[in-house]
Amino acid sequence: MKKVFLLFVLVVSSTAFAQSTMKDDIDIVQSVYGKSKSELVKQYMALSGVQDTEFTKVYDAYEVERKKLGQEKIQLINQYATNYGSLTDANADVISKGALKNNLAYDKLYATYYEKAKKTVGAINATKFIQLEIYLQTEIRSSIQNAIPFVGEIEMSKVK
Repeated sequence: MKKVFLLFVLVVSSTAFAQSTMKDDIDIVQSVYGKSKSELVKQYMALSGVQDTEFTKVYDAYEVERKKLGQEKIQLINQYATNYGSLTDANADVISKGALKNNLAYDKLYATYYEKAKKTVGAINATKFIQLEIYLQTEIRSSIQNAIPFVGEIEMSKVK
């Protein structure tokens, strides 16, 4: 499962970062990630009948909200990339506060949809769902972090 996901992240990351505009980045990440991710979640959850139908409704609503947060994250990354060479205290503050707010919004989303999923498929299945979501987002954050230079990192490597 982890190997499949890591391959998936690499494909999404390399495709998304290869695009020239923010809109292209958002469209590609959302279309590839949304479709492939929903299949992954469906397979992992292994629900049937009424539970599957009810969970799908909750999951679809979750994905709408998660995609909005994903778009915000991509916009923040693009702001960072655009301003990297001339980063000021003001833009660093805006980007950092935006990233912190985005992370908090993800946590709130998990809590909200855990409760919704628990009502439809029970606490064990809701836990499986949230555990998978947190895993996926952690892997994505890690992949993104590894692809983005730290503030001043490029300049420091030129000095050596």
